[in-house]
Amino acid sequence: MADPPFRTNIYTKSIVESTKDTAQHRIPPLAILGFLATIAVLAYATFVALLRTPTEATMGDIQRIFYYHVPHAIIAEIFPYVNLVASAVYLFYRTKNPARALVADAYALAAAELTVLFCSIGLITGMMWARPVWGIWWTWDARLTSFFLLWILYVSYLVLRKFSSTGQTQSLAAILSIFAAVDVPIVFMSIRWWRTQHPAPVFGGDGDLDPSFYPAFIWCSIGWCLWAAFVFVVRYKLERRRQLNEQAAAFATLDA
Repeated sequence: MADPPFRTNIYTKSIVESTKDTAQHRIPPLAILGFLATIAVLAYATFVALLRTPTEATMGDIQRIFYYHVPHAIIAEIFPYVNLVASAVYLFYRTKNPARALVADAYALAAAELTVLFCSIGLITGMMWARPVWGIWWTWDARLTSFFLLWILYVSYLVLRKFSSTGQTQSLAAILSIFAAVDVPIVFMSIRWWRTQHPAPVFGGDGDLDPSFYPAFIWCSIGWCLWAAFVFVVRYKLERRRQLNEQAAAFATLDA
């Protein structure tokens, strides 16, 4: 006996839509140009930071880690809000429009992974800077502790998504992202609220950055922001392709 018509129609429609959506999410040639432009900006930024910027009088060449540490720390505080907004959209549409909810969930996952990546780099470069300057790798400073907590929260987010078997993984992760985002303003304001081991703000603070250091910081910030945006888009597209392939396989099983 043939399958009921509605099953065949749903399956066929799903495959067609999945194929179209997958094609739309292929990396276009323009993305290659964007990648090459990003590499060029990062190369120039590295040249400016290492060779053209004056050596800092107190710390010497070790201060040049600043041009990598600070941009990564800033980007690590931006993606949690991308994750928060995408998670809120997912929670809103999960029953009203599941297809739109899945798109939002793909954005949320990509943002969480980028948060962990840039938090990790921020922590590592911070410790590399702290060892020769402070004489220690780590101290439970308010800024360091709150930033480390941010890393733990988003690692927990990814672990939950990886190993949860409740059937409500995306919803639980979305709720967790709301609590995780609360830590971001604490991280940002920690060096203003508490004066501890971590340096004071270098922009508009007590230790205002010398203008001769601005070009290196600006170029490095632009370069790493472009890199973060490129990786974010690629990761989102990979997750969408995984979702669509999973849907197509589910419909194939149903049809069989």
